[in-house]
Amino acid sequence: MRHSLRIAVLAASALLGAVGPAHAYPTKPVTIVVPFPAGSQTDMVARIAGAELERRLGKPFVVENKPGASGSIAAKYVADSAPDGSTLLLTTAAIQAMNKSLFKQPSYDPVKDFTPVAQIATTSMMLMTRPDFPADNVEELVALARKDGNAMSAGYGSSGAQIALALFQARAGTDVLAVPYKGIPNAVTDVIGKTITFTFVDVGNALRFQQGKQLKPLAIASARRSRLAPSVPSLSESLKDYNITSWYGLVGPKAMPDSVAQSLAQALQASLADAATVEKLAVAGVEPAYMPPAPFGKHIELEVDNWARLVQLARIEPQ
Repeated sequence: MRHSLRIAVLAASALLGAVGPAHAYPTKPVTIVVPFPAGSQTDMVARIAGAELERRLGKPFVVENKPGASGSIAAKYVADSAPDGSTLLLTTAAIQAMNKSLFKQPSYDPVKDFTPVAQIATTSMMLMTRPDFPADNVEELVALARKDGNAMSAGYGSSGAQIALALFQARAGTDVLAVPYKGIPNAVTDVIGKTITFTFVDVGNALRFQQGKQLKPLAIASARRSRLAPSVPSLSESLKDYNITSWYGLVGPKAMPDSVAQSLAQALQASLADAATVEKLAVAGVEPAYMPPAPFGKHIELEVDNWARLVQLARIEPQ
């Protein structure tokens, strides 16, 4: 009897040894690919998230910047990477939703080529004008534009700002001159210099321009007020159904194991509940907005359709 029991125990031990212990993710350093240059808002979010993931999961999370082609270079690189969780993309609404409508032949499919991990944060833009402009709110701006639209102009320095302006014109019933710029800083310079009347600026920079008294905000482009600037009204308070909200999230290549996505998502969820992390994100101009893998994947699908409608409204021709 004892001999039989001993054989059974040895057999079980041999089987367990053959299977081997389950190794918790990650087993090696992880690269978070950022589609924009170092110092950008996306880069800041990636470094905050990477530091938290490294602290909670126990392996290095290294940020690698691969800017170019409106984020397509980085997205394609991650889409073609091994689905083992060692290469991730810090993605945005532009990359994961808008680009599909901005390019005739996009190099990646934002839904089919990726495994959703989690939404991390949201942000928006602010409608900014110079401090001495004779309008202190959206209602006054719209009234002036309707009275003499030819005397006003608005600049945009990105596809997102172009869409924000187009939606503003559609909802407000205005037709001010829309002036394209190579970047938002160029548009800001011309608002300060009184060459154009107003522009849309990302929240992080908008708050800095406000604090420096270079520009004043009339409204934020999201559907609700921002916790980063609660005194600034949302455009939806004046213009029905106005909402331009961008977001940041983490995705991996398609076929990445669900267990890997869940490990990352749970670590991010814990991090975003940490007051210190929330404060770091606030400095970057974004607000925590956690969403787990499955809902985030569905959100991406809906956003592809949403941004397609907005791109069409802005009459942006695919390149």
